[in-house]
Amino acid sequence: MNHTEKLGEFEELVLLMIALLEGDAYGLAICEELQEQTGRTVTIGAVHATLVRLERKGLVSSQLGKPTKERGGRRKRLFEMTAYGKRVLLESCQMKINIWRQIPELSLKIF
Repeated sequence: MNHTEKLGEFEELVLLMIALLEGDAYGLAICEELQEQTGRTVTIGAVHATLVRLERKGLVSSQLGKPTKERGGRRKRLFEMTAYGKRVLLESCQMKINIWRQIPELSLKIF
């Protein structure tokens, strides 16, 4: 990667969920989508800690949404990727694709 930011696997997954949720990415939705997409058990605490870290790194930004009746008038903190976050995520994807393309077909055959 040509940048200074390296993504951990969980950070990358959280960024992917933010992209997938298109404007409705808040902690619980990210947590639920991550569990559905990966089959992993994910805690809301781990998602929140990762969101804080990604925001500190400048990869995501957040803002408070409108109050909802379902949440007793509380507002959700909505997350979106910054331009920098999108670039870092795409570079990470491209690096992996480049490595996968270099692996000889027979070296991954199990049978």
